[in-house]
Amino acid sequence: MTQQESTPLEAPAPTAEFSLCFSSTARGARLARVLAVQQLTEWCGSPYDSETARTVALVTAELSANAVAHGRLPGRDFRLTLLLLPRVVRIEVTDTRPERLPAVPAAGPASADVTSGRGLLLVEAYADRWGCTVRDAYTKTVWAEVPHSA
Repeated sequence: MTQQESTPLEAPAPTAEFSLCFSSTARGARLARVLAVQQLTEWCGSPYDSETARTVALVTAELSANAVAHGRLPGRDFRLTLLLLPRVVRIEVTDTRPERLPAVPAAGPASADVTSGRGLLLVEAYADRWGCTVRDAYTKTVWAEVPHSA
């Protein structure tokens, strides 16, 4: 459950890849979540209600929702990329606001009256690792790695 600055250079090549753009709307975020689980079950043969599928759904939903809420520019989409690696599924969400980096989640309980701000806490709790990479002046990619047993 560690946050990393960028992708390690020695990362193994993915055995499968899925990438698609979605509208920066709540509907786009929901569709990204549904298609991520569908792709995972296709790759790994695991049921939709497996622990891995539920974790991929939750992490994809949180990263996509953050892209819609904090990384949106009018008329620009966000991209979901899934990479099937030997022991993990890497979920990458790329948006168009590289200057808005995700804040490291605060440790400790959140105030009960706060209605948002817990998404990255969930990502940190469920993913093996997560982080943010800025590769150019126009985009940033927030990623998380979820273990799988395929």
